[in-house]
Amino acid sequence: MDRHALAQHDRRDLLSLIADLSEIAGKTALAWFRHPLLTTDNKCPDGFDPVTQADRAAETALRAHLSKLRPQDSILGEEFGAQPGESGLTWIIDPIDGTRGFLAGTPCWGVLIALADAQGPFLGVIDQPYIRERFLGGLGHAYVDGPLGKRELATRGTDNLSNAILFTTFPEIGTAAERAAFVRVAEQVKLTRYGMDCYAYALLAAGHVDLVIEAGLNPYDIAAPIAVIEAAGGLVTDWQGGRVGDSGQVIAAANPELHAHALNALSGD
Repeated sequence: MDRHALAQHDRRDLLSLIADLSEIAGKTALAWFRHPLLTTDNKCPDGFDPVTQADRAAETALRAHLSKLRPQDSILGEEFGAQPGESGLTWIIDPIDGTRGFLAGTPCWGVLIALADAQGPFLGVIDQPYIRERFLGGLGHAYVDGPLGKRELATRGTDNLSNAILFTTFPEIGTAAERAAFVRVAEQVKLTRYGMDCYAYALLAAGHVDLVIEAGLNPYDIAAPIAVIEAAGGLVTDWQGGRVGDSGQVIAAANPELHAHALNALSGD
């Protein structure tokens, strides 16, 4: 099955389900947020890639709910890997994107959930449970619902780098060559900011920033942002302008014109 074969009632069910999944993961994660007994394991012996009991508990809860309601679908999650299915649809889960921020007590982490077919993600949510702000995109919907109410998502029309706001999570982005490419863009924009993890993509979809450029990402880091940003009118590709793939390089842009300018800067043209 793919997105084009979904009947209207299936679409309604999926929209309801992804909202329910966001609630489940959010409540589970919040039980550990700023908790004195929160502990951390390091998944990277050569660096620092933290995972907590909150990450594992949230993904476990999501998998249990999906296995009960959608046993035919595949699941790909950050903490527990791939679970095969038969439907042609895959739920892609990052239970806490921004675990470093979660550990530090900042509210810029989020729950990422996406649904993808062979063509890529077509429904996604970026959910920040602490401030109760949810960005949803796909199947004809693109909205943010949070402390300021509910409104449609729409990316900005900024068409040149000199007026653009750029985000990336880590100042030392990727390899030395990737860092140099990023700097070529950063030197041309109006403002560059760091950090935020998935929340930067949400801000792009909501029309507050213009570009997010990152390297070293995994599918569960970017699947939900792709769906949300594309539903809001933006686009997400790799650094060559193709579909996001194994390179881990991602550029998210508010519109095609700005995307083209940023790609040229990344390549040095």
